[in-house]
Amino acid sequence: MEPLEGYVVVDFSSGIAGAYCTKLLADAGAKVVKVEAPEGDRLRAWSASHTEIPSGADGALFGFLACSKHSVVADPDEIDFVDRLLAGADTVVWSRGSRVAEHPSFTPEAIHDRHPHLTVTSITPFGLHGPWQDRPATEFTLQAWSGGVIGLGRGAPDRAPVHVGGRVGEWVAGAYAAAGTLASRARTLGTGVGELVDLSMLETQILSLTYYSVAFYEALGRLMRPGRGLMVPGVASARDGMVAVGCGTAQQWFDLCAMIGHPEWIDESAPFSISGRAGDLASEIAPWFAEHTVEEIRELATAFRIPNSLVANGENIAEMEQYRARGSFVANPRDGYTQPGPPYRLGSEQPPALRPAPRLDEHGEQYRAAPPAPRQAASDTAKGLPFTGLRVLDMTAFWAGPSCTHLLAMLGAEVIHIESTTRPDGARLIAGIPLNVDQWWERSPIFSSLNTNKKSVTLDFRSERGVEVLHRLIQSCDVIVENYTPRVLEQIGLDYEKVRALRPDAIMVRMPGFGLDGPWRDNPAFAYIIEDASGLTWLTGHPDQNPVEPYSIGDPNAGLHALNALLLALEHRRRTGDGMLVEAAMADAAMNVAAEQVIEHSAYGQLLMRDGNRGPAAAPQNLYRTADIDEYGGNDSWVAVAVATDEQWSALCDALGRPDWAMELELSTASGRREQHDLIDKNLAVWCGQRSAGEIVQILWDAGVPVGKVMQPHRVAELPQLESRGFYEYVEHPVNPTVRHSTVPFTLSDGPERWHTRHAPLLGEHNQEVLAGLGLSAAEIAALENDGVIGQAPAMGRGK
Repeated sequence: MEPLEGYVVVDFSSGIAGAYCTKLLADAGAKVVKVEAPEGDRLRAWSASHTEIPSGADGALFGFLACSKHSVVADPDEIDFVDRLLAGADTVVWSRGSRVAEHPSFTPEAIHDRHPHLTVTSITPFGLHGPWQDRPATEFTLQAWSGGVIGLGRGAPDRAPVHVGGRVGEWVAGAYAAAGTLASRARTLGTGVGELVDLSMLETQILSLTYYSVAFYEALGRLMRPGRGLMVPGVASARDGMVAVGCGTAQQWFDLCAMIGHPEWIDESAPFSISGRAGDLASEIAPWFAEHTVEEIRELATAFRIPNSLVANGENIAEMEQYRARGSFVANPRDGYTQPGPPYRLGSEQPPALRPAPRLDEHGEQYRAAPPAPRQAASDTAKGLPFTGLRVLDMTAFWAGPSCTHLLAMLGAEVIHIESTTRPDGARLIAGIPLNVDQWWERSPIFSSLNTNKKSVTLDFRSERGVEVLHRLIQSCDVIVENYTPRVLEQIGLDYEKVRALRPDAIMVRMPGFGLDGPWRDNPAFAYIIEDASGLTWLTGHPDQNPVEPYSIGDPNAGLHALNALLLALEHRRRTGDGMLVEAAMADAAMNVAAEQVIEHSAYGQLLMRDGNRGPAAAPQNLYRTADIDEYGGNDSWVAVAVATDEQWSALCDALGRPDWAMELELSTASGRREQHDLIDKNLAVWCGQRSAGEIVQILWDAGVPVGKVMQPHRVAELPQLESRGFYEYVEHPVNPTVRHSTVPFTLSDGPERWHTRHAPLLGEHNQEVLAGLGLSAAEIAALENDGVIGQAPAMGRGK
């Protein structure tokens, strides 16, 4: 049985975000009914390479996103017919962009009022409420507002910063919308009462493209990565092509120094920064890479345990040995081009075969002839948080795994975060706190931001006694989530079969970098390597330079897809009583949000390329320097402008006073504007350079043109839209100052009013509570502490 068999979704969305949300639901067995206006979804005529789609055919991206869905055409005034569809549904996914969705009878609030049994998931740029609710935006301008363009210091300081290519914000918003929809289902199932899930794409981008910068700055009074710079080595030029090699830790940098024959560069007393200390030596590192082949570099880096990868793109990714071995790509069921397989694997069975994307109104007659569906009577069942009563064993670290379990904790689950005193969660160690500072291990704003509402238990499961306690913990938990390299748990004999023997209905979520099998299964998989190996890096950067790693999206995207997979496994358990092994490989999740590259190349023979801050969906689209002096006394102040429609172009011309340069050429069409993009950029750069960012935003927003200020990520909490929606909450902490923490990127109409209920736990803070709950006596717990199996401080570097 598919997890969502019998679950009916009406899809009112347009664009990638809603389509990807409903694709994830359809792939899990939901019946997705796509309601289109007579002209059809705009994705039917879309190609990122601007390949002309023949009349009557559908674009390849639409064919991927719409697999297994149904299509029904409705005139916007056919209210009775659409209401019949809604009466028989469980969920609606909605976004602007279609004449049906924008009819006053079918706004999210109107649907929710008329059909209170429905979960209505709304996907909008800023959310349905707040001072910016109706402001125009694109994925590109949202990246600017989110802080994700400057983000983690991406891009050379002598040029404009670069956005993350591939419209990743759309894809991530879709995955968040699916998670919000499934969470609401868990909460409302059986009550006959739905709710409104109000998702903000701006908030999804903050969570995906910035690294908790607000909390970091407010807690420590400094930036995680001051200034901009290229990662070193990052994507480097080898003798026969490009290769990605990354140093995410000081030890990896030391190993790189040894690998390239410069041990004199190793200085364990100096603070490490991949864009600082390593960046200073970039000119001396590059020649070594240029003298070696990609294969030689990768063999050496692998031997030194330095993360590395080929640089994937739409042309080469499907032929990479790991993905061939795992069958990571499949043929589109109708047109045969190559597309990614599922972003996660549920159980040991093969996923059900995909059905071809529907032709326009292919199922219209079927639904028009269907009798009205009976409505479920509403009950008075009280609604708690979606996962109240769910117990989760959180064996994760850094960003990817904890981001999955953090959402569960904020949604009500009891999450027990496992660390050890000899190996604390790495997120505790990356804030640059000196080891002589009192309780330095508690002071990381990154750890704090990822672990509120959780409990902490320390446990050294390398010892026999530690393994025994771990087994008892597993018996008490509904879910186990881990993101170690595959061999770690195998070394202590803890695979899914062992978990199932301890608790037959347990769900085990494993989050390896590249999967549990294949030649790359044991390769280190930091976020940037996943970005390199999936194509996410390929589309990021200026066209005359090597690609630039996003250095962000790889981790939270993996956690988000693992969460979706877990929610489907919970639905499977609810229906069958059975547990499940979930394999949520980071690379599989990344390849899905980078799917358009391989689809375009396979379907049309077009290799999508990075193009700085331009993009396929808007022209002009770029960053323009303003007259502002930034907060550091420099001129690194920018605005993002994106003209997505001819109407917006006309509005931009009006806002500029209809200058001669804009009137003299054929710029009224997108193709004409793309041809003259350099000219437009030159003139917009002059206009913006004479004005402040605030003035530019006011003029263009009032005219209806998408625009965004390129925010420093530590300043985004000051945006009035986020203040209005309560996206940031102040969290008190027994060691650290009270600072603002981000929450979840959607609001639920039935609350809660506050997401953070408890500060991130101190190391081992809940040892006594949790272990006593397993039946261990006070003497047994004391013995575990005396033997170093548990503890409340790192085994070394304990400070005062």
